[in-house]
Amino acid sequence: MAVSKSSSGKQQNDRDQEYHKKSEPLIPGLPDEIAELCLLHLPYPYQSLARSVCCSWNRTITDPGFLLSRRSLSLSLPYLFVFAFHNSTARIQWQAFDPRSGRWFILPPMPCPKSVFPPGFACTSIPRQGQLYVLGGMRSDTQTSINTTVVYTTSTNQWSIASPMVTPRSFFAAGNVNGKIIAVGGSGAEYNDSITSVECYDTRKDTWEHVAKMRVGLARYDSAVVGSKLYVTEGWTWPFLFSPRGSIYDLENDTWQEMKDGMKEGWTGVSVVVGDRLFVISEYGDCPMKVYVPDRDAWQYVGGDKFPREAMQRPFAVSGVEGRIYVVSSGLNVAIGTPIEGQNAELIAKWEVVAAPKGFHDFSPLSCQVLYA
Repeated sequence: MAVSKSSSGKQQNDRDQEYHKKSEPLIPGLPDEIAELCLLHLPYPYQSLARSVCCSWNRTITDPGFLLSRRSLSLSLPYLFVFAFHNSTARIQWQAFDPRSGRWFILPPMPCPKSVFPPGFACTSIPRQGQLYVLGGMRSDTQTSINTTVVYTTSTNQWSIASPMVTPRSFFAAGNVNGKIIAVGGSGAEYNDSITSVECYDTRKDTWEHVAKMRVGLARYDSAVVGSKLYVTEGWTWPFLFSPRGSIYDLENDTWQEMKDGMKEGWTGVSVVVGDRLFVISEYGDCPMKVYVPDRDAWQYVGGDKFPREAMQRPFAVSGVEGRIYVVSSGLNVAIGTPIEGQNAELIAKWEVVAAPKGFHDFSPLSCQVLYA
């Protein structure tokens, strides 16, 4: 079949334009190798924004080799990603905090049903991969649990939908154990349907599978990952007549065991792990900080500065990275604690507070996760 001159001319013109796009320099006047180094040093979240500058920048930044180069050069830095909701409207919002500059960045809206109960979600992350996972949740219009897996990736500044969990669940615990995402217990399809099933998500295969069940269902209070184990406690409940229950999941052996008495009875707040040490910011009084001592099965108060209670109002969301503890309070103020060993080998802490923008005044935190970006 004959091809018209106008058609062939258009195809040639398209090829010429495509060649020009591929051959145009990243930054005029600089070799592409130097220009790529400039793009590699762009801080989060500006790399993803720079993709819209031109085709050559978008092609370079989205190339898998670009991300590998950034990781190999150790250019990624830790940021705090805070999940919060508006106290009056229940509107949910994710924002990232740069602990070096004190600046905040609002993330794109998370894909989820319009009518949700914010505390029903469970959040965890794989920090070095720059991925944040938001699991399950509860619809506020029907009071039924959902089984979604929503993933945020720092390199693209975008959300994506991964394979759903096997079991719909809300008000449950989740954690990253050696790169595997573990979802534990919670409420099932109905609000009062307590479940003991546990699931494990393989991030490479994008698949969920059941693992060993808990012996009894636990009401979510707090959880923490230390080493290759996930610790889950339901905490003290009014009128404090019974000792709280707690369990420990061992991923390597796929087994559950009871938490020691001293650990579960002294776990009286939100936890954070720094190194291999488990800390708790207590929820009573002046919110003192404690550290768990495994050899004694006991909690020890941390000395030094008092927790800055006057600037920090509950609820709290806590995370730790590079030897520091970050506590986010109502209004999204951030208290930064640095635990160090004193002269007598006891732990002491120094605290400083970074006030949040006034626009965050009516927000309460639900989760605080560390991601490298």
